[in-house]
Amino acid sequence: MVDPIRVNAVQSQTTQSGSQATSRVQSGGSSFADTLAQAQGVRFSNHAQKRLDDRAINLPEDGLQRLNNAVEKAKARGGKESLILMDDLAFIVNVKDRVVVTTMDAKQRGEGVFTQIDSVVFADKAEGSAKTADNQ
Repeated sequence: MVDPIRVNAVQSQTTQSGSQATSRVQSGGSSFADTLAQAQGVRFSNHAQKRLDDRAINLPEDGLQRLNNAVEKAKARGGKESLILMDDLAFIVNVKDRVVVTTMDAKQRGEGVFTQIDSVVFADKAEGSAKTADNQ
């Protein structure tokens, strides 16, 4: 039986220190998977996808475009782990990898405390009006 080819699969290896190291095919400094992810826009981790499904969260019609624009704004300002706020939804995004780590709506945000983020981006409806607030 032949396994299907996965274009966006990236293998992780555990180093001696126990941290994850991502193996890359060198071509100008970034892997093919990284380049493809940037071309395709934001991806959702398995955890984030499960949260969307479990919590019955639906993105607005223009949601993916607004999310992509917000991630670009965070990247331009040096954000690494960003909280992106869109309407009543919140997304924690790994900006470098363009991966939504988790998501929640107003009902699931608990105490409303978000840790281990370095920036907040408001994904406004009007394309040119997304605002960024950096924690420094």
